[in-house]
Amino acid sequence: MNQGIVDATSKSLIYKKMRRSIIMGHRESAERLNIEEIAQEYNTSVTPVRDALQMLSHEGLVVIKPRSGYFVTTITLKKVRDLLDVRRILELSAIERVVQRINEEQIHELRTVHAGYTGDDDESYDRYTDENRKFHYLLAKAGGNNELADLVGKIHDQLARFMVMRRAGKTMEITHTRILDAVAAHDAETARQALLDDIDRAHEAILDNIMEEDSESWHL
Repeated sequence: MNQGIVDATSKSLIYKKMRRSIIMGHRESAERLNIEEIAQEYNTSVTPVRDALQMLSHEGLVVIKPRSGYFVTTITLKKVRDLLDVRRILELSAIERVVQRINEEQIHELRTVHAGYTGDDDESYDRYTDENRKFHYLLAKAGGNNELADLVGKIHDQLARFMVMRRAGKTMEITHTRILDAVAAHDAETARQALLDDIDRAHEAILDNIMEEDSESWHL
């Protein structure tokens, strides 16, 4: 097989596995990621490992420090709160445009985002997190502002490992359906409230979990 194809396949696999391990909390904040060890683990060269970590750095999950290496991104409690506030501002600012502009094709795409509840295992929650990001990204994009949608997507990338804390696998699709039904009915007030309820419940669950389970490791 062509080496370029092998490296591309390895990069995709390493990216998915590393992303899941960070999101699910199996790798600690500020943990150094040893390229050689990861390459040995996946029986590959260091090139696809570097490429995968570079992809994760674009999502804010990995930080690259010159002459030091690759590390799981450290996020302070203030940073989490700031990201949550920005998420609220961005998504609520988009919803009225979405209600006015969304079309039937976009509604159908949003209704097919979720593959259903399959349990509370890591693989399922990895998928739920991706589906949550995709739903909110596509919802914002339906408002016609691609730059705003991209910002929403990037915020969800950075919050991915904290969104898991909500443990909303059973209720996420129901919550999103409530938002989408209001949007499809072009009911701006109901859509905004349904979105706000979803955002506030997620944010409350994240902050409560951080303070209850991990408060000693967070900088106020």
